[in-house]
Amino acid sequence: QLRLVESGGGLVQPGGSLRLSCLASEFTLDYYNIGWFRQAPGKEREGVSCISSNDGSTYYTDSVKGRFTISRDHAKNTVYLQMDSLKPEDTAVYYCAAENRNLYCSGYVHEYDDWGQGTQVTVSS
Repeated sequence: QLRLVESGGGLVQPGGSLRLSCLASEFTLDYYNIGWFRQAPGKEREGVSCISSNDGSTYYTDSVKGRFTISRDHAKNTVYLQMDSLKPEDTAVYYCAAENRNLYCSGYVHEYDDWGQGTQVTVSS
C-alpha cells in the first residue's frame, strides 16, 4: 500500500486561503493520478479535484471551480491543492488519494486505491 501524507489544513475565516499538500515518501507521484476528496460530518466523501499523470489534465467539481487549483511539484514529489475564497461549506476533512489504472484521473472515490489520513479544514468566522 502506498503511503500518502496530507498537511496544510487548519482554521480560516470565510474568504481566506489555505494550501494543502499531499506528499509521498516511498514512491513517485508523477506516475499516479492524484485526487483530492473531502468528507463533511454526516456526508459522503466527494471528489474535489484531480490531476492526471499522463498529460497533467485536471478536474474540479463545480462547487470549487474558479476557487481551487491543483498542481504538482515534481522536485518535491508533492501535489498541492490551493484553496482560495473559502466558504463555510468547504469545511471538511480533506484526503488525497492515488491510482494508476486509468489513463485520466476522476473524482470517483471507488477508482482510488491508496489514501492519506486526511487533514481538517474549517472555514468559520
